[in-house]
Amino acid sequence: MFRLLAPRRALFASSAAALAIHGSGEKLPIYPTPDPEILLVETPSELERQIGVGRRALTSTYLDAHSRVQGVISRWIGVEQAVETRVKSLIAPEEPLTPGILYVGVAALTGSVLARNRILATRLLLPPTLLILSLNHFLPKTTHNISQYLGSLEDAYFPTLSQKHAVANAHTAMTWERLKDATTDGRDRAMEGVTGIVGRLESTTGLKLKETLGWGKKTVAIAEAKAKEAVEVVEVKAEAVKEVVGKKTGEVKDIAEKKVEEVKRLV
Repeated sequence: MFRLLAPRRALFASSAAALAIHGSGEKLPIYPTPDPEILLVETPSELERQIGVGRRALTSTYLDAHSRVQGVISRWIGVEQAVETRVKSLIAPEEPLTPGILYVGVAALTGSVLARNRILATRLLLPPTLLILSLNHFLPKTTHNISQYLGSLEDAYFPTLSQKHAVANAHTAMTWERLKDATTDGRDRAMEGVTGIVGRLESTTGLKLKETLGWGKKTVAIAEAKAKEAVEVVEVKAEAVKEVVGKKTGEVKDIAEKKVEEVKRLV
């Protein structure tokens, strides 16, 4: 009896399970289901975390230092380029530096050698004086460019000193021109005196000393040169006067025309 009931119960259970699956709408897979994936999450330890923090801080410090060094290098390269450009602008292209700068150095060294056993003022003033004079003689255009650059720096950073320097230069130039004029006048007077003495000797002795000395031709050449200069000056002044007169005439014509138009309007 019990043996007959057991198969019936198993059949009933299987049929009930089939009905339940059929009612739920799910089908059993015909292949075995794969095992679920197991994900392992790595959790660093405290030591690893501290090492990471230190490494990141060290990397940041290195990058900061590298950027600062690169900035300094870039600024230095900019300074080098600026200095190179300035030096090229100061050096005159038509003046070769190879012999000129050597002559300047030799002149300055000669000044220091000559002033070695002299007084303190001579030792201080002679070498720079010879240096400046040799620069003006062997490299005049380069010296002029350097003086202009130094003058621009003086105007930019020391305006008061620049004004005093300009006044001193003006007084020096005036004094130099006066000395030149005085020297020229003295030479002319001396020549006139000598010419007068020679003329008196000619009139007394009857000798042609001026022709012998060649003063006649020189005097004629000087007179011709002075006459040409006077003619050029007169022509320049005449042109300037013509320009001024032309401008004034045009202004007068314009004013007269305006007056005539005003009179016509009133009439």
